[in-house]
Amino acid sequence: LMIRPQVKKQKMVKMMVENLKKGDKIVTTGGMVGTISGIKEKENTIIVKVDQNVKIEFIKTAVSKVIEKDA
Repeated sequence: LMIRPQVKKQKMVKMMVENLKKGDKIVTTGGMVGTISGIKEKENTIIVKVDQNVKIEFIKTAVSKVIEKDA
């Protein structure tokens, strides 16, 4: 009974990671908030702008959620 919700959640997370795009505002699993400024498909990473001149590279799976643009 507990397997079905876990599978459903894994599918939702996988779909969210696959649909990440430049300009999305995100929150990482560590709690860092930033905007995606680039995506490196070969390395499966994203570059996140966290401040005016600060960009950090994360593995795509480190994204815990995408913040809605009107939130």
